[in-house]
Amino acid sequence: MDGNLVLLNESQIPIWSTNQNSAASSSVVAVLGDDGNLVVKDGFNSTQPIWQSFDFPTDTWLPGGKIGYNKRTKTQQNLTSWKNSEDPSRGLFSLSLKEDTKEYVMSWNGSKQYWTSGSWNGQKFSTIPEMTLNSFFNFSYVDNENESYFTYSMYNPMTISRVVMGVSGQVKQMTWSETSGQWNLFWTQPREQCEVSALCGAFGACNGTHPFCNCLKGFSPKSVGDWNLSDYSGGCVRTTKLQCGNTSVANQESTDKFYEYPNVGWLQSDYIGPAHSRSSSAAGCASSCLNNCSCTAYSYFSYSNECLMWTGELVNLQQLSLSDDRITLYLRLAASEFSKGKENKGNLPQKKENKGIIIGAVVGSVAVVLLLGLMFILIWKRQRRFVGKTKVEGSLVAFGYRDLQISMKNFSQKMFTHEELRVATRDFEERLGGGGFGSVF
Repeated sequence: MDGNLVLLNESQIPIWSTNQNSAASSSVVAVLGDDGNLVVKDGFNSTQPIWQSFDFPTDTWLPGGKIGYNKRTKTQQNLTSWKNSEDPSRGLFSLSLKEDTKEYVMSWNGSKQYWTSGSWNGQKFSTIPEMTLNSFFNFSYVDNENESYFTYSMYNPMTISRVVMGVSGQVKQMTWSETSGQWNLFWTQPREQCEVSALCGAFGACNGTHPFCNCLKGFSPKSVGDWNLSDYSGGCVRTTKLQCGNTSVANQESTDKFYEYPNVGWLQSDYIGPAHSRSSSAAGCASSCLNNCSCTAYSYFSYSNECLMWTGELVNLQQLSLSDDRITLYLRLAASEFSKGKENKGNLPQKKENKGIIIGAVVGSVAVVLLLGLMFILIWKRQRRFVGKTKVEGSLVAFGYRDLQISMKNFSQKMFTHEELRVATRDFEERLGGGGFGSVF
């Protein structure tokens, strides 16, 4: 053997190796230490590792490990997220130490920076004030001719801790509680989930609550399976293709239209500005967008006659409670996405459009049931008023045609004397009218 640790699949094909060139003897061993570091060395008594896992972190940073910058090879050690909660392959979010600085940054896809720890003052990072309240771990910075890095240790060696780069794009410092049997969160950065760059991918919007991402109207998740595992990075795709090129006003059924999203904001650190132009009206701005097959959205400012148009994918859309640069965005969609008579407005995150209809139908149904129930009770009470009576009271009672039928059935075997009728009508005192059958008293 060549002294490398190798991982094989079920077909005995190598899928991973330590890939180290060494003149190690046949006594090479792999040892997993109590600190979680997996070390490959030339014999149990060797103090110099051939390879160790602490030099190649994945998503977890344990006490004694380091995240730094190699000055000789000009490479960085990255703390990298999993693809999703069930797939440990490399994800899009990473934490690394900036070259020649005492500052950590988080990046999306290895390029777009969306968070920084701020400068290190010997006790804490400027954007993580929680570290001054620390009573568990001790961070320290090391800088020499070969490398610069941060490492940390626990004040109490019995305390178990870890730093994790999560699939959500947030880094978290946690300690293990034997009492509760779970990890307790000490701090997390960025604090707000929607501050993570490109979390929802193309045409997705972050809403700040779980699930954090929703597709815009006219779009659906590119991979539903990944979204169920909290990996939204694949973003959303159109459900209906645009009718690009047909901008005839007369042909409204096939022309693309715009869906209105008020109060839209973007992640400040990754805002991609639109193309600017001048337009005398909002209709002119919309027409300019329709005439450009690459235009996916526009916004118009009447006070400055300014037309803003976005081309390509929209990323990092969000609607937060506080935002200084909110705009009304008009999203381009195929005409078939709109129902006739429906108002072309939306909010981020997108709500179910038929929610109001369902609520109205339920309320209406309940009202009808209650009304029918009330009518049944009234008719039942009136029916009981006549059942079993053998003499007419001294005043007339108004009731409906159905009640009259029931009453006539109940009294069909009863014959009234002239004296009874005289008493009931107060000696035929008040004539109400007459008809083909005579007078009515």
